[in-house]
Amino acid sequence: MDTNQIVMIIIGVIILLAVIGLVVFLARKRSRQHLKNQQEKDRHRAAEMREKAKASEFDAREREAKATMAEAEAQRAEVDAERLRREAEERQRDAQGLRDETLNDSRKADELDPDGRVDRQGHDGR
Repeated sequence: MDTNQIVMIIIGVIILLAVIGLVVFLARKRSRQHLKNQQEKDRHRAAEMREKAKASEFDAREREAKATMAEAEAQRAEVDAERLRREAEERQRDAQGLRDETLNDSRKADELDPDGRVDRQGHDGR
């Protein structure tokens, strides 16, 4: 082997190493760019997810408020129903008192009227 061949081999090895270095450099650059693109996509997705979570949180609070309002309305209805029950019971007692009074007045009238006496079986005493 002469000197020219050795120099050519050395130059070939240097060029080969330079090409390998360039390929590695470009591969790393491409990998970094891909990573940056993926991170940007992830940031965008995360922002969308946060917006969706905020909207869901708002919906949840709105539903809780409606549930609270419905509960208050139900309690108000229970109070109204209890008031109406008490009124109905009072009116029933009033009606029963009036019936008792009417029946008592009828008995007194029967006791006073000598012609209108009725025995316990409902027969005329005449």
